[in-house]
Amino acid sequence: MQWKKGNGNNVGLLEQANTPSLSASKQSRGLNDIDRINADLEQKYADKFLTSNDLNRTLVSFQANKTRAVYRWYKFKEAFSAGLVEFLLNKYCPQANSLLDPFAGSGTALFASSAMGFSADGIELLPIGQRIITVKKMIEGGIPSKDIQTLKCWAEQSLWRQSQKTGSLTELKITQGAYPPETFHALSRFLGVLSDQNETARSLLLFALLCVLESVSYTRKDGQYLRWDYRSGRGLGKKKFDKGVIPGLDEAVRAKL
Repeated sequence: MQWKKGNGNNVGLLEQANTPSLSASKQSRGLNDIDRINADLEQKYADKFLTSNDLNRTLVSFQANKTRAVYRWYKFKEAFSAGLVEFLLNKYCPQANSLLDPFAGSGTALFASSAMGFSADGIELLPIGQRIITVKKMIEGGIPSKDIQTLKCWAEQSLWRQSQKTGSLTELKITQGAYPPETFHALSRFLGVLSDQNETARSLLLFALLCVLESVSYTRKDGQYLRWDYRSGRGLGKKKFDKGVIPGLDEAVRAKL
């Protein structure tokens, strides 16, 4: 299995975030145009569509990955399931025995097809996707016993809690105030201690941290937007959003490790 990093550029996203919103009438016209184009295409290719009762929402979305080790580690809601990849490859049996995923995401297609004996190649632009794939490949290759002991030590003793060393926590304007103050300080200490570890342990521990960031924050990803818990003091609309219990960093990281 191989994959290539891309040169991701977030400038467009930042520009979009700072662009005044379109008027309601323009948005409505745009959505109507999309609906019309979609209807035209569905009609044009109607004879190409097949209905399969074997496919359901769980199989084609990330939901099915929640029950599978490795695939469930990072909550990548935009992903489809490993089961869907397996279903399609078993159903159509491609003769080339190779797979290219130009939008690899968290690597679901790469790992699932590779486990079935395919030669898998992928391309991914987003840094988070690149890191997920890199760490999963690292784990597939085997983790040295000394690094496993390091992870156990971090899980049992919460080493970051005992340290006064802090690391730099970069924030974007749109995520400022995303964490309770005590969690923000714990994140800084975690990153500080992290810098003392070797490359393998550091990569695994940082991956564990990335896996719990949403759960310990006031936010929840909703499509391309963030929903803010009412306790954050921002993002308050007509309906108050309540995430429920927000665990502390110690609890969340220990559970993930």
